[in-house]
Amino acid sequence: MTQGYRDLVVWQQAMDVAVETYRLTSSFPKEEIFGLTSQMRRAAVSIASNIAEGEGRKSKNEFSHFLGIALGSKSELETQLILSERVNLLKTTDTEPIKKSLDDIGKMLTALRRKIGSQKNVE
Repeated sequence: MTQGYRDLVVWQQAMDVAVETYRLTSSFPKEEIFGLTSQMRRAAVSIASNIAEGEGRKSKNEFSHFLGIALGSKSELETQLILSERVNLLKTTDTEPIKKSLDDIGKMLTALRRKIGSQKNVE
């Protein structure tokens, strides 16, 4: 039986990135709780959430739109990871795996948007 968005590898990887983001930011200083900690966690959660919301709308146009928002959140999280490195909150060795996952997620989101777009033109 299909579980919709939960069957999508891109959603599964986005969930893994969100969990890893929570782990990485748990060591941030308390003064960052309303700064980078909150921003990074929200961006990470937004990737998987927008994939789920878009698929749940059951409209190809809306799904594509929400995948675009997920792509934006992916870029936002990448930027925040780089900033965290620059201000010495995280080491590059800690962020490289999550940045690799974000690259993969970006490729999958782009491919899925293309696939949805081509299906819209056929129907």
